[in-house]
Amino acid sequence: MGQEISRSTFTAQDFQRFQTRLGQETALLTDWFQERRFAPTGGIGGFEIEAWLVDRQGQPAPLNQRFLERMAHPLVVPELSVFNIELNTPPLPLRGDALRRMHTNLESLWRDCERVAAKLDVSVALIGILPTLRNQDLIPENMSSQQRYRAINDQILQRRHGQPMTLAIHGTETLRLTHADVMLEAATTSFQTHLQVTVDQAPAFFNAALLLSAPMVAVTANSPFLFGKALWDETRIPLFEQGVALAGGENADDPTCRRVTFGSGYVRESLLELFAENLTHYPPLLPVDLSAEPAAQLPHLRLHNGTIWRWNRPLVGFEADGTPHLRIEHRVMPAGPSIPDTIANAAFYYGLVHGLARMMSIASTVLDFTQCRANFYAAARNGLRAEVVWLHGQRQSLQSLVLAELLPMARRELLALEMNAADVTDYLDIIAARVASGRTGAHWQQRFLERNGPDLQALTLAYLEQQHTGTPVHEWGV
Repeated sequence: MGQEISRSTFTAQDFQRFQTRLGQETALLTDWFQERRFAPTGGIGGFEIEAWLVDRQGQPAPLNQRFLERMAHPLVVPELSVFNIELNTPPLPLRGDALRRMHTNLESLWRDCERVAAKLDVSVALIGILPTLRNQDLIPENMSSQQRYRAINDQILQRRHGQPMTLAIHGTETLRLTHADVMLEAATTSFQTHLQVTVDQAPAFFNAALLLSAPMVAVTANSPFLFGKALWDETRIPLFEQGVALAGGENADDPTCRRVTFGSGYVRESLLELFAENLTHYPPLLPVDLSAEPAAQLPHLRLHNGTIWRWNRPLVGFEADGTPHLRIEHRVMPAGPSIPDTIANAAFYYGLVHGLARMMSIASTVLDFTQCRANFYAAARNGLRAEVVWLHGQRQSLQSLVLAELLPMARRELLALEMNAADVTDYLDIIAARVASGRTGAHWQQRFLERNGPDLQALTLAYLEQQHTGTPVHEWGV
């Protein structure tokens, strides 16, 4: 939900008006699906990645406004907290040298960020959860100045009748606390891939993304610590889900009503089912009057969709000529550990999602949705060590599944897309070495503390030093 809004307080009439327009735009979108009025082009990939600003002591640096003013780049934008930023890169057709171009684009933008950060005597860091982050850093005073963040916070607290968020994560250790606002969400930074798909291919690709959530979160895990506690390999997952949990009018036990959710089931016929679910199950959070924008741009529907944080989210965008297109946003991966790791993660995902989409007719026939969801949380908790039930009932560790089945599939599909063969080898070899050694970002952080003692500042500074080398995490020393 990147767009800014003009105010952060609303009346009952605002909500009624927004709900009416949301219904009208959902009906318009229904017509588009029936008429197949979407761009016929798929296979276009892009991504966004969130980062931290960190001072010389390895602590979060609340300087994103000054940083962004000096950066002055349209692809670098604020995030929820004043110690986070978001980087975006242009979408590219997934063929030829696309992976290398993605690498070059991100590397160039990252180097610009490093130069600007250095002038402020801080660093930029790609990591799921900053180890030195403290609960007392996550206060409203450290919320970015954009109205949309304050409005989301206010609306969620109103829905919760002022009750604080309750965080309870049981992992290697247990963390329990309450928090007065949504700033817990600012403890998580992620790497989100986008894939443009055709309307007919969209269900298979969306369901493939759901299936892939478990292996992708395990292979990329980089968030093992929160507030000094060793928790899940990818603690981002339970933290984000609990950090914006709603009570009151929305049943927290119903997966279709959680604002951060794995979802309620596979898509059966079209992505329209998810937008219809948005209308039916999710009361608006930001009832902004966007009637000045053309209804054909679906402004209310798109804003509303941006306040529902599915781990795999459907998106409607528009071509330069105004033709709508469909994208799938895969949100399970954390930021980091390095730029080469990031592009390798994207390559692995793009290959696999094409491979599984090609294989699937009815997703529930290859894996029950309840098991698909259970795989995801097992992978977030235990990383590559997790045992999952894969297609047609096979039970195995994610490490063995990736090495034996998923890496060959990703390689085959990327080559079928006519990706540069040398690039495919370079990036998938990073994944292969990481998985075979078990050295994910989470594992590196865990090993560092095992060998050097529970010094989170030393961990953070060593991580930054290794990240600055530009080498993938499986090559990092401790």
